[in-house]
Amino acid sequence: MQKNRVWFITGCSSGFGKLFCEQLLESGERVVATARKPETLESLKSLAKSKDQLLIQPLDVTSRAQIDASVKAAIQHFGRIDVLVNNAGYGAMGALEEIPENVIRENFETNVFGLIEMTRAVLPQMRSQKYGHIIMLSSVAGMAALPGAGIYSATKFAVEGLSEGLAAEVAPFGIKVTLLEPGAFRTDFAGRSLLVAKYMPEYAESLANTRKYYETIGGTQPGDPLKLVNAVLQVVDSPNPPLRLVLGKIAFQRVMKKLDQYNTELTTWKNLTDNTDFT
Repeated sequence: MQKNRVWFITGCSSGFGKLFCEQLLESGERVVATARKPETLESLKSLAKSKDQLLIQPLDVTSRAQIDASVKAAIQHFGRIDVLVNNAGYGAMGALEEIPENVIRENFETNVFGLIEMTRAVLPQMRSQKYGHIIMLSSVAGMAALPGAGIYSATKFAVEGLSEGLAAEVAPFGIKVTLLEPGAFRTDFAGRSLLVAKYMPEYAESLANTRKYYETIGGTQPGDPLKLVNAVLQVVDSPNPPLRLVLGKIAFQRVMKKLDQYNTELTTWKNLTDNTDFT
């Protein structure tokens, strides 16, 4: 692994964000660790090999002022940002009718608009140095939606489209973009990080499997978070990193099933598709 890069990571209080910080500090990389409550990051200080290796910053990605302040502090402290990991986000489970409007908007504010503003804040510096890598925490839900997870999937579909366009926009500046599409990994995503709407009995049938899944999966997910982090480190070291990285066997199966279904629909309705052009 290339050493001494500067990583800026959002949402570091737990889960993937915390693991990224721990692995990077142990390997000698420099880290800007952020969280809404920076006191939750105190344990990271014992892993830093020097006081200059770690910078802890308060950051709520829905606050543009905090985004600007943390990016400015990072550049003042380290001189640059090489890798941005847009990790901050959370899940929302419920049918479209079940989730209140304010909850939907708040989920988009964090998962989409916070990610957008965070990315916009680091791009000028990455462009000027002609180098950078932006890691977007998407999800298999950003490729294949489940009933009861439509709002969360919508936020991740947005991240997918944004990142695909962004990758082409910034390629001439030497900036890479990689979308992570993990399946079920053993973090607290299905626990305290998951917002569950009040159930409506009308959706008992169509959401039965999704509800059971989220109620029982916590602590038994097949994905190993540490292996995901190590996979991302390999991707960042690659001279030709992928735009999309599916992580986990279940996620791979879901994406392949979606692609097969999409291909079947495309070919089944091809005649109608072709007949909508001017002749």
